[in-house]
Amino acid sequence: MANLFDCAVDTDLLTGMRLAKIAVARSQLVVMPTDTVYGLAADAFSPLAVKALLAAKGRGPQSPPPVLIADQAALSALATDIHPIAFELADAFWPGALTMILKAQPSLAWDLGETRGTVALRIPDHKIALALLAETGPLAVSSANLTGQPAATTAAAAQGYLGKSVEVYLDAGVSPKGESSTILDLTGLSGNANGKIRVVRAGALSIEKIRRVAGQLLEESGSSDQQTQQEGDN
Repeated sequence: MANLFDCAVDTDLLTGMRLAKIAVARSQLVVMPTDTVYGLAADAFSPLAVKALLAAKGRGPQSPPPVLIADQAALSALATDIHPIAFELADAFWPGALTMILKAQPSLAWDLGETRGTVALRIPDHKIALALLAETGPLAVSSANLTGQPAATTAAAAQGYLGKSVEVYLDAGVSPKGESSTILDLTGLSGNANGKIRVVRAGALSIEKIRRVAGQLLEESGSSDQQTQQEGDN
């Protein structure tokens, strides 16, 4: 289809990236490759775009999307009351398959849905994703599928799910990891000397590797009844 661009072809890559940037600026949706699975992306600061993202997936505001960022500077800009271990985890695993749920900066003019004052942040380890994020700024990004369906690991699969609801598809081949990111909830550390990091979802980054950095701050095991709205996301 005309709106799918093969990023292995230089002319397609240049055109696709230019049109993706324009689409984001217009509060339209883009499918982008990441190191985990393909992501459905929208301007994180456009309530209209976020609403369109959730609608395309068949979700409501009770399922807010994570936010992908280009560098660690955005961590402090978007989150507050950040425990030092968050920076250690970022140094160890970003860019990569780690999503961290933190308290959001209360002054931010955005509406990601019913976040309860939190934001889920990740830096993807993919050159095309990082190049787009460098141009657009933070993007709300959920897995490029319909709710309840397997995550898309190819642009064609994403297009099969989402069709004309997406303005631009950036095709970079099969997703390197083919598995969603590991999600940690660090909000329990805020103002709590006995707080722990909770595993919300085990994913492409192993819990064993995380424990080597987080140590005793990481809970012994994730609880299956505590999965959050980010489950199944990028």
